[in-house]
Amino acid sequence: MDFKSKIILISGPTASGKSSFAIKLAKKVNGEIINADSMQVYKQLKVLSARPDQKKYQKIRHHLYGFQDVKKNFSTGNWLKLVYKKIEEIKKRKKTPILVGGTGLYFKALTDGLVKIPSTPIKIRNQIRLMHSKVGQDKFYNKLLKLDPDSKNKINPTDPHRSIRAYEVKLYTKKSIHEWYKNTKSNFQKSDFYKIYIDFPRLELIEKIILRSKEMIKNGAIKEVKNFIKLKVKKDKSVNKAIGINEIRQYLNNEKELEDIIENISIKTRQYAKRQSTWARGNMNTWLKLKPKELNNFLKKI
Repeated sequence: MDFKSKIILISGPTASGKSSFAIKLAKKVNGEIINADSMQVYKQLKVLSARPDQKKYQKIRHHLYGFQDVKKNFSTGNWLKLVYKKIEEIKKRKKTPILVGGTGLYFKALTDGLVKIPSTPIKIRNQIRLMHSKVGQDKFYNKLLKLDPDSKNKINPTDPHRSIRAYEVKLYTKKSIHEWYKNTKSNFQKSDFYKIYIDFPRLELIEKIILRSKEMIKNGAIKEVKNFIKLKVKKDKSVNKAIGINEIRQYLNNEKELEDIIENISIKTRQYAKRQSTWARGNMNTWLKLKPKELNNFLKKI
């Protein structure tokens, strides 16, 4: 396999060791690393987003980490434009682009193209969210299937985010979200990519997440959240979804003890890792799945 002609994608759940594996791979294939994690783009969230430590870069160039201000909007479309540019620059230097992250939508936009769906008016979005919170996910999913039968077997019945999105797209555009996706094209061929998914055993991953949650507190997560609060970031900004912000805010307001906060961060992170794994099962069947113990063998073969 000639890796040097490929764009390498490395994905996996949070805390699965993607960053350190990417550095080892980059050394083998003369690569440069591009961030594909939606929280690691933010300048002010180094600890909470588990951004790779510059001291551990081992002379491998890293791109699109910690450059975006938390007060500004940053979408998948913004990321994609920057990534196209970075891939081109890296290839001009005769290097191999290696994209690393846990944001499935970023990878999907890169490999399948970014769907250009007209944005739904906020009034309609709020009405749909209100209905969802009243009836619950099970009933809402059945309503979605009546409105958009195309969603059957394409959207997980337990995925509220995608169910709501599919509902609002069909209601507003009169066209199924799956139709929109079908007519979307990528700038690349499928053969341009080599895709690796780190398939971490669940119990081992939980242990790593518990350890990481404790380390985040030791490494300055509380100070980071104090500084974040001072910035008065608007509630509608997606950065507010970063795990740890609301939990540490409760500790700073003396609403909860530190031990409880660490446990809550750990639980939220585990739930997020589970969602990432579920998403991967539905969207990453063509990826090479490697268990952590298989990573070194894979590197030796290159």
